[in-house]
Amino acid sequence: MRGGARRDQGSYAAGTERAGDDPLDAAQERRVRAVLALGGVPQSDLPDGVQQVRLRLLERSASGREAPRDVSAWAAVVASNLAMDWHRAKRRQERLGERLAALHEPVHPSGEETSLLSLAVARGLDGLPAAQRQVLVLRFFADLPVRGIAAELGIPEGTVKSRLHTAVRALRERLHEDEGV
Repeated sequence: MRGGARRDQGSYAAGTERAGDDPLDAAQERRVRAVLALGGVPQSDLPDGVQQVRLRLLERSASGREAPRDVSAWAAVVASNLAMDWHRAKRRQERLGERLAALHEPVHPSGEETSLLSLAVARGLDGLPAAQRQVLVLRFFADLPVRGIAAELGIPEGTVKSRLHTAVRALRERLHEDEGV
């Protein structure tokens, strides 16, 4: 296998790339395409994924870092990571689309029960200490992740989590105390 790994390094390992040389040979490109496809990347996005792997290989070479022992395996790992990134980006786009659609839908309370619940939540929020109310609003109404809240407020993530936990528990208790909810 060692001989195969050395062959897979091709001109990359020798540092003799020329302007027209492809850092991936045909077999490596097929493997990258297969990993991307098995990772759920649609056919239309496969060429872009292969180009990303090439780019990362060229960037690695240009930075002077040591060549991967097995370029084919390295390229497959990079392709797998790209497939995961593709899915994350797709989920982000879907969530953004849902949020935008929700903004365009008129929000009408549906009856007395919804109005009572809204009033109870508002009262519950008003009764919380400012720091707890702040993280609760940022997390659940502004939909910021814990990391984003910590960065915005300049406090540790653990503090954000602690405040969220305490705030949610207090709000839940207040809502359960209110007999109308």
